[in-house]
Amino acid sequence: MKKLLILMVVFCFFLFFSACKQKPTTLKVGDAAPDFSLVDRQGKTWSLSELKGQVVFINFWATWCPPCLKELPSMQNLYTRIPKEKFKMLAILNKDKLASADFVANKKGLTFSILDDEQNVVGIKYFLTGLPETYIVDKQGIIREKIIGAAQWDTPGAVQMIMNYINQ
Repeated sequence: MKKLLILMVVFCFFLFFSACKQKPTTLKVGDAAPDFSLVDRQGKTWSLSELKGQVVFINFWATWCPPCLKELPSMQNLYTRIPKEKFKMLAILNKDKLASADFVANKKGLTFSILDDEQNVVGIKYFLTGLPETYIVDKQGIIREKIIGAAQWDTPGAVQMIMNYINQ
C-alpha cells in the first residue's frame, strides 16, 4: 500500500511540474509576434525582426483555399493604397508550392511579397487554426489584430485601421 501511495505522489508531482512547463497554444492580441525568416518568390529573405518600425500585415494562405483566393484582390487593393515605406504586406504561402502561388499571382496581378512556408515552420509558430489567418503587427512587433477567416481588406474601415497603426 505504501509503495502505491509513493508511486501516486511521484506521479502527481510529475504531472504538476510538466503542466507548469507547457508552451502557449495560441497567439493573442497584445503578444509579441514570433520572429521568422522566409524567402519570397523572387529569392529575397524576409525577417520580421528587420521590419520593426513598420506596420506588418501577415496573411497565411494557400492556393487550394477558396476563401484565401477570394480575399487576395482586396489585399492587393489595400497594398496599393498604403505607403510602402511604412507598411509591409507578407502573404505566407502555407503548406503549398511556390509554383502554384506564381500562377495565382500572375493571374490576379499580385505585387505584394509571397513567402514560402511549405513546411509550415512559421505556421506552427503562429498556432494556425486554419486558412486564411491574418495578423496586423505594429511598429514595435506586437500583434494588434488577429483575423481568422477571409476579410475584405480594401474597405474604408480596413484602410483606416491600418493607417491608425501607421500613425501611432
